[in-house]
Amino acid sequence: MDGPQGGAAVAATGFGVKGPRGWAFRDVDIDAGPGTLVAIEGPSGSGRTCLLLALTGRMRPAEGEARVAGLGLPKQMAAVRRLSALAHVPGVTDLDPALTVAEHLRERALLQRRFDGSWRALLRPRRERAALARQRIDDALAGAGLDLDTLPKKARTAVRDLERVEALRLSLALALIGRPLLIGVDDTDLKLSDRERAEVWDRLRTVTAAGTTVLAVCSEAPEGALTVSTVPASTTDKETADAFAEAGRA
Repeated sequence: MDGPQGGAAVAATGFGVKGPRGWAFRDVDIDAGPGTLVAIEGPSGSGRTCLLLALTGRMRPAEGEARVAGLGLPKQMAAVRRLSALAHVPGVTDLDPALTVAEHLRERALLQRRFDGSWRALLRPRRERAALARQRIDDALAGAGLDLDTLPKKARTAVRDLERVEALRLSLALALIGRPLLIGVDDTDLKLSDRERAEVWDRLRTVTAAGTTVLAVCSEAPEGALTVSTVPASTTDKETADAFAEAGRA
């Protein structure tokens, strides 16, 4: 598959996920058109990552309704997983610190070709397959805004030597290799300076401008994003919000 065009519309009503310790989040409503930047806002422990995983088909909801690109959740979770990708999600998309940037990119391109390519694509001459893989990588790097020439050892730079923003861009590039309709990005603004945070949001806006819908977990939503909060609507003061976040971390 050479990759779908356009983003996925995301809609949810009364959406919620419940775990062994209770509700991760509930009563979330979303109405996002294709190519929208959706900021999932809330304090740490308020269920932001769970919402990200649920909307990309990786976690089963316990209540409410949701549709992603016309596919219903939870009945069509597998189909939603096939059209979506994740970036920068701790414990899910962790980069191997010992591998180089080039090794991560080649591995992802190889897996992409193997698992979602048609038989016709798999039977193409090796040189043609290599050229297509290279094009996928180049397009993904451009989309993520990662310039290999600026890295300490260019493509041979080990992940352990990347700055935090560079690692986030690499994770985003790996997600873009699959040309998904929907990308979920976790911890978008964690431990970033104001300048770095602005750069990341600008990059995600570029991704949405190209047609891909982006769900981005953050502590504070940027201007212009469609903001969805995982904090209950009844939570209005800071003390209660802090208590809610602490309960989620327990």
